[in-house]
Amino acid sequence: MSVPAELHYTPEHEWVSLDGATASIGITEYAAQQLGDVVYVSLPAVGSAVTAGEPCGEVESVKSVSDLYSPVDGEVTEVNAELEDDPSLVNADPYTGGWMFRVRVPQDGDGQPALPADMLSAAEYEELTKSAG
Repeated sequence: MSVPAELHYTPEHEWVSLDGATASIGITEYAAQQLGDVVYVSLPAVGSAVTAGEPCGEVESVKSVSDLYSPVDGEVTEVNAELEDDPSLVNADPYTGGWMFRVRVPQDGDGQPALPADMLSAAEYEELTKSAG
């Protein structure tokens, strides 16, 4: 299982990639494997506000329907339109082609993107998934 070191992770199996004040968000390879074949993805609307830890969409697979949680606060600036035609990108390429949406993240007092304190490093996320079985 791939866990890219440069990404931030949540205990709910979302990943965050920062580029300045923009966060790209998706679900991890582990989550995609647990879900099985993804057949539909419902994403938040561009321009909508998302709140860290709150549901903002759904991921439907052959096994189940799961809520998609935003790992950060901010405004949705873009969604991956390719997932509408090919939701299997989430399984095939969860960290690049299968990204889900982008958010403009507020800045902290030092001018850095404000990420929730419970974000995990790659090593911490790997430990979480190992203990989950």
